[in-house]
Order: sequence, then C-alpha cells, then structure tokens
Amino acid sequence: MTPPVHSDWPHAWTAFRRAAYAGSPPPRRQFLPREFLERLLAGAAERLPLLDAPLLDWALAERVHDPAYLARWRRGEVTRAEERALGFPWNPAVVERGLASSGATLAATRDALAHGFGLNLGGGTHHAYRDHAEGFSFLNDVVICARWLLGGGHAARLLILDLDVHQGNGTASLLAGEARTLTVSVHGANNYPFQKERSDLDVALPDGTGDAAYLAALDGEVAPAVAAFRPDFAFYLAGADVLEGDQLGRLALTPAGVRERDERVFRWAARACIPLVTVMAGGYSRDPERLIETRLGTLDALLAAFGQRRAVGGIIEG
Repeated sequence: MTPPVHSDWPHAWTAFRRAAYAGSPPPRRQFLPREFLERLLAGAAERLPLLDAPLLDWALAERVHDPAYLARWRRGEVTRAEERALGFPWNPAVVERGLASSGATLAATRDALAHGFGLNLGGGTHHAYRDHAEGFSFLNDVVICARWLLGGGHAARLLILDLDVHQGNGTASLLAGEARTLTVSVHGANNYPFQKERSDLDVALPDGTGDAAYLAALDGEVAPAVAAFRPDFAFYLAGADVLEGDQLGRLALTPAGVRERDERVFRWAARACIPLVTVMAGGYSRDPERLIETRLGTLDALLAAFGQRRAVGGIIEG
C-alpha cells in the first residue's frame, strides 16, 4: 500500500518534462523509452506532487567546475573525443539537461532541509569532473549541492552514499581531501569506469553479486564507516543498475534486494533525523517494467521510512 502523502511533505522533482526532452528520443538506446518514462512519472505523481526542475544557476556550477570548461560546453565548442567521453553528441538539449538535472537536485536539497527528505527522479551524474565530462555526466549535481550546503553553513558533515553500480569517480576526484565529506561508493569491481578514483570508502564487488552478499557489504563495511563519521546531511544515489540483467551493470540484485537496500538506508536516515536527498542515478534494465517496479519501490520505501519515522532497522545500529 502506498503511504499517505502529507501536505507538508516535499515534491518529486523531474527534469524529464522540460523542452529539451519534448519529442526527442533518448540520447542512448540503453535509456528508458519515452512511453515507459511517462509511466514512471505517472507512478511518482501518485506518491508525491510532481514538479518540473528549475534550471541551475551557472554561478553555482562554477563553484565546482572550471569556468572555461563550462563556457565551452555552453557554446558547443567541444571535440569529438569529448562527446565520446560523455556518451552522446553535444546539442543545446545536453546543456539544458545538465542544468535541469542539477537544478532538481538543488530543489530536493532545499526540500530536505525543510522537511527531512528530498527527491530527484533523475540526477546522480557522478562521473563529471572539474574540467571534463564522462559517462553521461556533464555537471556533477551532488557535488554542486554539497558545496552549496557547506558554503552556506547549512550542513557541516556530509555523507555521499553512492550505490550506483558504477564508481562515482568524478565525485571522488572533486571531493578528494575535503574533510567535511565522506564519499562512499559500492560498485562493480570490473565495470565502468575502468580507471577508478579513490573515494573515502570504496567497496568493489565481483560480477554476479546478489542480494545477500550486497546487503552484507552494506552492514559490514559501509555501516561502521558512516557511524564513525556521524554525518548531519546525506545524499543517496539509489542506482537501479545493480539489478540482474542491467545493460550496463554486472551485479545480480533482485527488485526485492534493491527494496531491502533502500529500506535500510531510509530507515537509518529517518531514525537518526538526518536530512536525506535521494537521486535515482543509473538504471538501464532490458525489462522496462522491472525497472519501473524497482524505481517506484524506492519511492515507497522512502515515504514509508520518513512517514512513520521507524525506530528499528537501517544500516546503522545503535
């Protein structure tokens, strides 16, 4: 049963209804086809008010990314090699997509400060570096929002819990040496990016890792590190590309396993009263129905945990 939606709860933010997406196919065949994307958005709208993402202010992006890099991408002065690194050709929609995705994460961050949690139905572009794009990532939305929080005095100790199947290499690089953040990446050892960066904690899992081993890694390796760090704000990259059969992943979780993963994270944050921003990150299942089921399961787990403020379960005990 879907938990009731309270009037003072935040929104679900989406970049997918902006003009950049209207009438155009997904930039990669692995992305969710438009008709299924519409069904995902409709399911989300049944759970939370669904709002279109605002565009991020360029000045906020310049706090994280090289201004000359941003200027070149705004003007379309990019090379073929840079387009290949991104994963699809440049066009004005690429810029709008990046600004909207990051704007949605910033809006969700403001929701989390006000209400305890926030949600971007996209985002999680964790491969973007200071001066170059990689892996479908032009702007690093989570790092931009982390810098906004720290710079504004809204938080002092930030957790970035990246459970996408791919290592958050751009995030690790951008926050290297930043004592106020804890970057945690649980990812496939043999998957993209093939040259990894060093997060504060990297948990590299072998191909075919299933539910039990994945959850054991959360309990045995992630939980102690997070408990020791004692964050006062958290970002959660809830990648669905950990599912068995994902086109760009090599792990083997079931939808039930992903739901259990999500519940552990959300119960911990709700019980500890830590504001949490969830971004959906990657998901490239060959079965769109399964992907939608998993994505909406993440929303249901989020609403259940923060609606009921459960006092048991979670990834951190005590």
